Amino acid sequence: MIKSELIASLAAENPHLTQKDVERVVGVILERMIQALEQGGRVELRGFGAFSVRSRPARSGRNPRTGETVDVPAKHVPFFKSGKELRARLNAD
Repeated sequence: MIKSELIASLAAENPHLTQKDVERVVGVILERMIQALEQGGRVELRGFGAFSVRSRPARSGRNPRTGETVDVPAKHVPFFKSGKELRARLNAD
């Protein structure tokens, strides 16, 4: 599901809200999640999972075209760990 499909689905389930209202709500929620992660925080959605930030150290890499060694700087990457309820629903037979 992509963001526009999520918005359309929520708008269909909530006819008292306009498409613009739903877009705004989804946008605000995602923006707040991004802000929390930017500040080094964690976003936990009970039953779904938790988003956090992990640090990757600097390392030496290789340019696949030329084979030349390049330095890759340290960086922060988002990480998602699924919740128990989500895992259970995905593995239910």
